[in-house]
Amino acid sequence: MRALGYVLLIILFSFPAIVAHGAGRMAVDSPDLYTEEVDYSAGDVELKGYLAYDKNLKGKRPGVLVVHEWWGHNDYARKRARMLAQLGYTALAVDMYGSGKTADHPDDATRFMNEVMEKMERGEARFNAALDFLNGQATTDPKRVASIGYCFGGGVVLHMARRGADLKGVVSFHGSLGSLYTPEPGSVKAKVLVLHGADDKLIPAAQVEAFKNEMTAARADFRFIAYPGAGHSFTNPDADGFAERFNMPLAYSKEADTLSWQEMKIFLEKVFSE
Repeated sequence: MRALGYVLLIILFSFPAIVAHGAGRMAVDSPDLYTEEVDYSAGDVELKGYLAYDKNLKGKRPGVLVVHEWWGHNDYARKRARMLAQLGYTALAVDMYGSGKTADHPDDATRFMNEVMEKMERGEARFNAALDFLNGQATTDPKRVASIGYCFGGGVVLHMARRGADLKGVVSFHGSLGSLYTPEPGSVKAKVLVLHGADDKLIPAAQVEAFKNEMTAARADFRFIAYPGAGHSFTNPDADGFAERFNMPLAYSKEADTLSWQEMKIFLEKVFSE
C-alpha cells in the first residue's frame, strides 16, 4: 500500500512517472563512440550531462536530448544517449535535478521530481540550458534538434513542446500526459510522437483522451501509438525487478521496446529531413 501512495502522489501532480532504474542488459558500448561527462548550468544550479556521438562521422549532425525518468540522470539515460549516437546523432543525456543526483528509492525520487514540478519554470530553465549546451557542440546542427524522454522525462518533453520549444520533434516513451500548460492553437512548433502502453495502469484513459483533445485543439502535428499488452516502463529491461521490489505496476515488454524504438528512428529521420 505504501508504494500505491507514491503512485497516487505522482498522479495528483499529473505526471505519473515511475520507471525502473538502470538497464544493465542493454549494453551499447562501441569503440566508435566518443562519450564524455559534461558540466553546464542553469542559473546557480550546476548540472551534469553526458555527451555521446560517433567520432568517425565528419561535420555537424542532428542533436537529440534524452530526458531521464524520475530516478534522475542514471545509466539508463546514458545508454539511450549512446544508442542515439550509434544512429549518427549527437546525443546529450540531461540532468533535470541538478548535481547529477539520482535516487534509489521512491521517497527520494518523488522529492527530487516535485522540486522541479512545483516550480516548472525551474525545469524549463534546466531543459533550455541543456538545449543551449547541445546546440553549442561542434558536432551538432542547431537547426535540427529533437528530444526524447522516458516517463517523467516524457512528460518534460511534452511540456516543452506545449511551451513552443524550438525543436524539430519530441518523443515520449510511456510518458506522463497530464498538462501543466495549455498551448494556444498553432503554438506547438515541434512534431510530437507519443509511444504509450495500452495497459499502463498509471495513466488513466481519461488523461489519454484529454491529451489527444488538447493536441487537436492546439493544431499540433502529433501521433499517438498505444502498444497492446504493454504497461508502464515497457522499454526498461529492469522494470520487472523494480515492480517486485517496490510493488509498482511496471513491466518490461521486449516487443513494445523494439517497436517503439523503431518508430522513434523513423520519426527522427523524417523530422530531420524536412
